[in-house]
Amino acid sequence: MRSWDNLQGGEKATRMDIAGVLPLDMAGTIIVLWLALGVLGLTLRGKPHLIANAIFPAGAVASLALAAIGLWALGAAADVAILPLGLPDLPLHLRLDPLSAFFLVLLGGASFGVSLFGAGYFRSMPGKTLGLLCLEYHLFLAGMALVLLADDAYMFMVAWETMALSSYFLVTTDHRIPDIRKAGYLYLLVAHVGAIAILLGFGVMQGGQGIGAYTFDAMRDAHLSAFWSSVVFLLALFGFGAKAGLLPLHVWLPEAHPAAPSPVSALMSGIMLKTAIYGILRFTFDLLDMQQWWWGVLALALGLLTAVFGVIFAAVQGDMKRLLAYSSIENIGLLLVGIGLTIIFHVYGKDALAALSLTAMLYHSLNHAFFKSLLFTGTGAILHATGERNMGRLGGLIRKMPWAASLMLIGVLAIAGLPPFNGFVSEWLLLQAFLLSPGLPNSYINMLIPVVAAVIALSAALAAYVMVKFYGIVFLGQPREPALEQAHDAGIWERAGMGWLALGCVVLGLAPVFVIRQLDPVTQMLIGHGLGNSAGGWLFLTPVDTERASYSPVYFLLAVLGVMLATALAVRRFYHGRLRRGPAWDCGFPEQTARMQDTAEGFGQPIRRIFEPFFRIEREAPSAFDTHPHYHGRSDDRIWLFLYLPIKRITETLSSWVSVLQHGRIHLYLSYTFATLIVLLAFM
Repeated sequence: MRSWDNLQGGEKATRMDIAGVLPLDMAGTIIVLWLALGVLGLTLRGKPHLIANAIFPAGAVASLALAAIGLWALGAAADVAILPLGLPDLPLHLRLDPLSAFFLVLLGGASFGVSLFGAGYFRSMPGKTLGLLCLEYHLFLAGMALVLLADDAYMFMVAWETMALSSYFLVTTDHRIPDIRKAGYLYLLVAHVGAIAILLGFGVMQGGQGIGAYTFDAMRDAHLSAFWSSVVFLLALFGFGAKAGLLPLHVWLPEAHPAAPSPVSALMSGIMLKTAIYGILRFTFDLLDMQQWWWGVLALALGLLTAVFGVIFAAVQGDMKRLLAYSSIENIGLLLVGIGLTIIFHVYGKDALAALSLTAMLYHSLNHAFFKSLLFTGTGAILHATGERNMGRLGGLIRKMPWAASLMLIGVLAIAGLPPFNGFVSEWLLLQAFLLSPGLPNSYINMLIPVVAAVIALSAALAAYVMVKFYGIVFLGQPREPALEQAHDAGIWERAGMGWLALGCVVLGLAPVFVIRQLDPVTQMLIGHGLGNSAGGWLFLTPVDTERASYSPVYFLLAVLGVMLATALAVRRFYHGRLRRGPAWDCGFPEQTARMQDTAEGFGQPIRRIFEPFFRIEREAPSAFDTHPHYHGRSDDRIWLFLYLPIKRITETLSSWVSVLQHGRIHLYLSYTFATLIVLLAFM
């Protein structure tokens, strides 16, 4: 029996469930199990088949158990614990409330599929490398879970750094490649700059009240002024934005994702980025007791720029993993837009709309975890089968990889926001929050909201365009390289992992009302309001009321299936089963080859032309007399060129000046010490 917090009243009570175990205890057991599996994998590094076929599936089962625990804890009161670990007078505090429970569901549900996929993906790795990777992989999972359960600043920062360092080592798995080392260093640098901002935010909330004030309970009772609350919000937005990939802190993301193994990319994009969203929500709506309208406007504007920037750069990529990385930037922008809209509605007392926008944001977080993990794992299957990441060298893989193509099609349709899959539901809910918003007291915000809604619709349309390019170039048409004839489909473990993630995309799309009702405790906790029964019944989703908007995924699916069945019956009825084959029209050319197909570069050319100010474009075209013509185009990020490159040059210059002091001669170092002592004595 142990004390727990009642969310409604705040009083202490005691309870014990039927089994005698509390959900926080069970979540802690899963974390310990992950750590044990990681250590066991390191000790079994001489037996790679055992690691792949036993350790990773066991870690997947632990992930599924964690998702079940989170689902169980969603409707329960907050469960707290104090561990006999940590610093003197600062033990480690843990807390499992509806907010952390939801993100545990996200973590466990998505990592179950990724870990199953990893069992097949990592099986060909050398034993020593795989043993170390197994430790880092499960330490990464444990670090993310501890971030979600931390209830004091010390525990949070320890877990945050554990997550950052373990993911850094995972990104640099192939550390012998210089570009991968550079990508890992950039990721670690941005992560630690963000961590410093988060630590400063904790320091402001602690307010010099002693070491005991670093607990989250003490921060909730701090009641900061409007100025210091704004300082904390800005620090949190910067710190967590660095981890999430918000503009202009996004530069690490398109470099780290291509460098990491595909299951690691899936975990980082699908789950790790959401820990930053969790942090923003925890700071803004839980630890701070007030919000201001301009916070929402800032988040709205920053999220909008991030979403548009991400989808535009995704449209011109030729590398599969870089395309998906920029797509993640776009989706993180959409999540921040949802947070900004929630802040605005909450400040102005529009609680029903605040609950709608927050529900849409949480729903999209869960959706993105599933469909982006599915697409990254599918990309890993293609890499295993072909050894290629460049879409310009792929094509026609639907014939060689029918399982991977079928499962990835579900992910593509989901991320493109097409019904009846999950991506449509959350984006539709977010647009409803914009379209149903009433007049607000601030006229500037009233002018801003319709513009943001229009740009969000544009971003969704461009995302569908990007996915048409991605799937069409990779799977359709003819193979662009002879070596693709040797491609093979995904293995059993890989199919199982991708199948689970695809199933999640379907179920989350077909049962939106059930999902929304599970999210109600989270919105109740953060803003004191939920959608409740207004979300509709099991058949119709009515976010506000039936007269304003409704959506039935079941009816939509039945209609699609009905049209397909009617078409098949009509074809059979009128053509009597006769089949005639003939050559397709070839535009007047006597022979078609793979070179006549549209390329990834050509597909993205219209976007590159329309949004040319976003890019720094380099083109290399052959002359009319080249016997072996070569075309090359490159689109660089202007933010990197105008912001980060000057910082890099200044840092290198300062480092070169400082290096003048280091000659390796002891008498010079003694002279520096003596001069320093003289200066100190002169000012004493």
